[in-house]
Amino acid sequence: MILGVSACFGYFWGSNRLLDSIYPASGENVAANLTKANAIRPWLFMGPAIIVLGFYLVYPVVNSVVLSFHGPTGENWVGAYNYQWLVRDANFRESLRNNILWLIVVPAAATFFGLVAAALTDRIPWGNVAKSLIFMPMAISFVGASVIWKFIYDYRPAGTEQIGLLNAIVTSLGGDPQAWLTIPFWNNFFLMVVLIWIQTGFAMVILSAALRGIPEETIEAAIIDGASPFQIFYKIKVPQIWGTIAVVWTTITILVLKIFDIVLAMTNGQWGTQVLANYMFDWMFRGLDFGRASTIALVIMVMVVPIMVWNIREARKDMR
Repeated sequence: MILGVSACFGYFWGSNRLLDSIYPASGENVAANLTKANAIRPWLFMGPAIIVLGFYLVYPVVNSVVLSFHGPTGENWVGAYNYQWLVRDANFRESLRNNILWLIVVPAAATFFGLVAAALTDRIPWGNVAKSLIFMPMAISFVGASVIWKFIYDYRPAGTEQIGLLNAIVTSLGGDPQAWLTIPFWNNFFLMVVLIWIQTGFAMVILSAALRGIPEETIEAAIIDGASPFQIFYKIKVPQIWGTIAVVWTTITILVLKIFDIVLAMTNGQWGTQVLANYMFDWMFRGLDFGRASTIALVIMVMVVPIMVWNIREARKDMR
């Protein structure tokens, strides 16, 4: 970090000194020099970022488009074959269906629980402690969280000691242990719980700040008019922070579209839990087919970009 910060400082200081020496603020052409220097100076600051973004964002997108029209090795031109395969592939349809299911459930649940947590923790004396505990999963990597929840869902045959928390509770109540992660359709929801658990803390922090920004006058007026606490929350507070709720919702939506780590660590896409990012990973690093992997990657990008653009626009509106 010290070397990086020092290098950045040296670059900006040196580039500005060089620019000032080329276009000095003295002599006969002061006005012209200042105009040229002021036109160039912003590019000295933005230039490195533009180059890095171009190399790490723009180039991969262009390269993925090119690879999507090539075969497994990326050398043989196959035209639209990969896209035709994608439409016919049953595993892709399963991945797309699961991604849509994640999109319906996870952003709504995480935003809802985050909003409820933000509202409740602001009303109790130990609210800051509660917020810290709820936010704590955000500090855990997706793989680490997956390992924790894999232990919770762990299954051992009936009659043996259950080390999985969920099956231990079920058996203590007289039920039979279940291999939760292998139950078709429902296992998707068990995976979603992990991401909801992580993202609730993020939603809570953002929405808590928004709730504290609501003018007290509107709440006092509602209390004088006889509004109940639920009515104040639902009809007064929520409408005033709706823009923030939408930004939180779409931010989590973008994350869900790229979900990969949890599925890979817990089921590896088996038992009907495959998602687009994990399917792309399978073709890229296991099937060694760059063409098909790039085609799937472009589908993810097409789904993410419109939501990301809308999210940025809404965030800018809130900053005005």
